[in-house]
Amino acid sequence: MSKVIVPSALLNRVVKPSRYTGQEWNTIVKEQSKVDVSFALAFPDVYEVGMSYLGYKILYHILNGRQEVAAERVYAPWVDMEEQMRNSNIPLFSLESFRPLGEFDFVGFTLQYEMSYSNILNMLDLGGIPLLACDRNETQSFVVGGGPCVYNPEPLADFFDIFLIGEAEELILEIVDCYKQWKQSGRSGGRAGFLKEAALIEGVYVPSCYDVNYNADGTVMSIGLTSKDIKPQVHKRVIKDLETVDFPTRPVVPFGEIVHDRIMLEIFRGCTRGCRFCQAGMIYRPVRERKVDTLVELAQQLVNNTGYNEISLVSLSTADYSCLHPLITALMSRMKEQGVSVSLPSLRIDSFSIQLAQEVQQVRKSGLTFAPEAGTQRLRDVINKGVNEDNLRDAVCAAFRAGWSSVKLYFMIGLPTEEDDDIRGIAKLAYQVLDWYKEVKGRRGAKVTVSVSSFVPKPHTPFQWFGQDSIEQLERKQHLLRDMLKNRDINFNWHDAKTSFLEGVFARGDRRLGKVLLKAWSTGARFDGWSEQFDYENWLTAFAECNIDPHFYANRERQEQEIMPWSHIQPGVEKKFLWREYQQALKQELTADCRRGDCGACGVCSGLGVGIIDWGNE
Repeated sequence: MSKVIVPSALLNRVVKPSRYTGQEWNTIVKEQSKVDVSFALAFPDVYEVGMSYLGYKILYHILNGRQEVAAERVYAPWVDMEEQMRNSNIPLFSLESFRPLGEFDFVGFTLQYEMSYSNILNMLDLGGIPLLACDRNETQSFVVGGGPCVYNPEPLADFFDIFLIGEAEELILEIVDCYKQWKQSGRSGGRAGFLKEAALIEGVYVPSCYDVNYNADGTVMSIGLTSKDIKPQVHKRVIKDLETVDFPTRPVVPFGEIVHDRIMLEIFRGCTRGCRFCQAGMIYRPVRERKVDTLVELAQQLVNNTGYNEISLVSLSTADYSCLHPLITALMSRMKEQGVSVSLPSLRIDSFSIQLAQEVQQVRKSGLTFAPEAGTQRLRDVINKGVNEDNLRDAVCAAFRAGWSSVKLYFMIGLPTEEDDDIRGIAKLAYQVLDWYKEVKGRRGAKVTVSVSSFVPKPHTPFQWFGQDSIEQLERKQHLLRDMLKNRDINFNWHDAKTSFLEGVFARGDRRLGKVLLKAWSTGARFDGWSEQFDYENWLTAFAECNIDPHFYANRERQEQEIMPWSHIQPGVEKKFLWREYQQALKQELTADCRRGDCGACGVCSGLGVGIIDWGNE
C-alpha cells in the first residue's frame, strides 16, 4: 500500500487546511495487511458538508465493525486544493491512511444532490480511476453509488459499476461478503463475474446488465437485460426494525467547524404524510420508529464520546415522532445538567407545540422555522400539505406570546397548477405574520425570513409527470414576489432558477446525459451546487456539443404510459398510486396520512413485506 505525502507548504497555500489532515478524534485506522476489503466512503462535496452527512457516519461504523474491512473517508478537495494536487501530481487520498483513492477495492459515493455529479467525475479522475466503468481493468476499484438520487441513477450509469438501492446497513455487508467470496474463488469470471454475482443480490443495480432502447421521439422504448439471470426490476432494501441495527455512538469529531456541528440522533425513518412534491416521503416509506429508551441511551453515549453540547433530532418530520414529548422530557431531564441542548428541525405547522419548543430551548434559544410550502390553501391542497392558515396563525401567535420574535417561512414556487395569486399569497402570509405579532405584543418588532426554492419534479413522486417551470417563468415569479416583499422586517431569499433547471434535467434524465456530464466536467464543471463555481454557459455549451436538448428532460410533460428512465428501479410505491395522487392533486383533493387513517394502498408494506412501527400506538 502506498501513502500520499502532503507537504505542509502545500497546505499553507489553501483555505481550511484541516479539511485534508485527518487524525480527528474517533478516527478508525486499521493495518492494511490485516484486512481483506477496503472501502472508501467518498462524499462529492467539501469536508464540512460531507462530515455532516449522517449516512456515512452509519456506514463508517457498520463497515469498520467488521474486523476484515477497513472503511475510510474521502471528500472533494476545494478548487484551490485541486490546483495544488494537480500541479504536484498528488492523487486524491483518504483521511485515515492517506491511501490513494485508486487503491481501494470499493469507492462508494453518496448521491444526495444532482448538482454534485461533476464532482464525482473530478474525484475519480484525481484518484486515478478511469471515469467510464467500461474502461476499468481487472485490478481497479469498483465504483458504487447510494443515496436518494439512485432512484434514478441513469445519468450516471456510464460511470458506476454498482448502485445500492435503499437502506444500506445490511446490503453493504452483503456486497462485501460477495466480494470476499469472489476473491477466494480466484476472481472467477473477472470483473464482469463479480458484477454478475453482485447483481443477484436484492437491492443491487448493475447498470451494465441492462440495455436501454429509445423511440424516434427520444422517449424510452424498452429497458432490457443482458443476462437471463438478472431481475427486470430492482427493489429497494429496507430495514424492517431500526432496533435491530447498530447506530454509531463514536462518530469522527472534526477539528474545524462543519455545517451540522452537533450530535445527529436519528429517531425514525420514513414519512407517510404524503406531500406530493416530496421524493423522500415516497422512497423512504414506511415509518419505523426507535424506542425512547434506546434513543436516550444512544444520546448519552454520543455525548460521552464526542463532547458535543447539542443534540439534533433527525428524521423527515421530527414532530411526527409518536413519543416526542416523552423523548424530549427524558432527554432534557438528563442533558440539562450536562449543559447539552436539544434542537428540532423545521416544524410542521399542524403538529407544532409551543410547550415543546420551550422545553427544548431551555439550554439555548434559537429562531423557529415553519414550512407552509405554498401561499394559498388551494395550492396547499394540490400538494397535499394538509395544513391551513389557522394552523399557522395558532402556532406563530403561541410562539410570539412565549417570547419569540423571529420566524422563518419556507415556500416553493413552480408547483403544479400554480398561478400568480398563489405567489401573492406568499407575500400576504409574510405580512400577516408581522400583523399577528403586533396583535399579540401590541407593537411592531417581528422579523420574518421568507425562503423560496424552485420546485423540481422528482422520480417516484406524483409530480414525476409534471413539466418543470422554465427558467423564465421561475425568474418572473421571483421578481413578482421580490417586489411585494420590500419591507425592512422581511428578509427574502430565493434559489437560482438556472441551477434548479439543471437539477431538473438530471433528476429525470436518462443515460444519454452521461456524455453531457463528461463534456461539462472536461471543460471545467466543478461544485455546481455552489453559486460562485456554477457556470451555466459551460453546461449549455456541453448540451449543444452533445446534441442533447435539456428542455426535453426538465420541461416536458410526461404521459401516463410513458416508460420512465427509472422504471426498473422500484422503491415500493406503485406507479398506479402515484398517478392516482397526481390526478387527485389536479382536483385539489386531499389524501389522509395512512399512519392515522385508512391505508392509501401505495404498495410499500405489502410489496416489500415491511410495516409501520409506531411505538406511540403500542
